[in-house]
Amino acid sequence: MRNILLTLSYDGTNFCGWQRQDHADGKKSVRTVQEEIEKALEKLHGTHIALHGSGRTDSGVHAAAQAANFFSPIDSIPEKNYVQAINALLPRDIRIHDSKEVPQSFDSRFSATSRVYRYFLCCGQNPLANQMPYVWYIKKIPDLQKLNDMASVLKGEIDCASFAAAGDQSLSTNRYIENARFFETEGFPSGRLLVFEIEANAFLWKMVRTLTGTFIEFERDGKDRDFFLQVLNSKDRKAAGVTAPPQGLFLWQIKFDGIRRHV
Repeated sequence: MRNILLTLSYDGTNFCGWQRQDHADGKKSVRTVQEEIEKALEKLHGTHIALHGSGRTDSGVHAAAQAANFFSPIDSIPEKNYVQAINALLPRDIRIHDSKEVPQSFDSRFSATSRVYRYFLCCGQNPLANQMPYVWYIKKIPDLQKLNDMASVLKGEIDCASFAAAGDQSLSTNRYIENARFFETEGFPSGRLLVFEIEANAFLWKMVRTLTGTFIEFERDGKDRDFFLQVLNSKDRKAAGVTAPPQGLFLWQIKFDGIRRHV
């Protein structure tokens, strides 16, 4: 039995998130990334194979480099050949990019030391039609320095309760944030592409989208770093801003070589 680690991307537009949702109560099943890959693994192996992801993404959220592992009873497939074998059985909105054998003790979730998310905003000019599913369009071009002044507060061990969605079931709202920043990048022929990047050991439900929406709203309304810090310290979701829409958010990278923080 080999433990195989996959690196994969997906377009979250037509998925109800990463996690498989079993409906024993008779409700209509929904399409998820985990379930689609597990169906491909079952076709490849002739038996159900459980897939363990490094983290969950919500409906409409994308991934550039999600990590997931599974245990394969097949010894004859070279580790790199799982890429082609699984892709042949997957829909076009999921792609496997790398596969390698890892130690038996490896777990994509618990072995991860940090996760990196990027949120993409097209500012000032309407994005092209084919860009719309992957950005949040805002008419005003925000002040990059003011955004980064607020984002600089997010460093180290922080209680992020102000940015957790109602219904979050985490035992603790504390998270260790390695870095948070805004930057401009090229890539789209229309509008200015602004990126919010944040790296942490883990995230609360809708935390990145709430942070993004809060930064954009506060900058627009003339709020500053001190105001954002007050909202953070309030531990009150009602004090924060709007939740940004899901389509601009990408799970960008999973890191396994950093310091293991609490979950």
